[in-house]
Amino acid sequence: MFRTGSPQMDSLPYKISSLIYLRNPEGDLLLMKRNKSPNKGLWSPIGGKLEMGTGESPHEAAVREVGEEAGLTITPADLHLFAMIAEKNYEDRCHWLMFLFDCHKPLEALPPPISEGNFAFFKESDIDGLDLPETDRQSLWKIYFKSHKDFVALRADCRSDRPMIVETDEIMRLG
Repeated sequence: MFRTGSPQMDSLPYKISSLIYLRNPEGDLLLMKRNKSPNKGLWSPIGGKLEMGTGESPHEAAVREVGEEAGLTITPADLHLFAMIAEKNYEDRCHWLMFLFDCHKPLEALPPPISEGNFAFFKESDIDGLDLPETDRQSLWKIYFKSHKDFVALRADCRSDRPMIVETDEIMRLG
């Protein structure tokens, strides 16, 4: 059993979300510059928290978020779950369990701005030069580019009083 080692950290709320990586037909990646926390002012793939009161699954949340944020109608069959990451003590406020999906259905046009943020397409080579959440920079984008056709389980310790530690618990090569 993994323990945080601190009663304060043990009492933080746990949030569960889905994050979806979308591309246009040219292969450029869709990102949102977020207007709200978490990650306000930073570029991130679309996604959001599961509606836990309804028992929503990670796949259902991904389908809903793609429709709400990108205006694209998809089904669970359009998605590949390529990673799961548990982030302890994110921004010193909560723990996250995130399910990361690669969407096989291309997005034909840039979505209009929404209250949560503005969208842009980026080439893979542009990603590292963007203002990104630190967890995304240190682990999620590397995992996406290396293993988005596979499955990887990760955990990250995001405590602010030391450098982030990201560990791989499992890798399943599928292709």
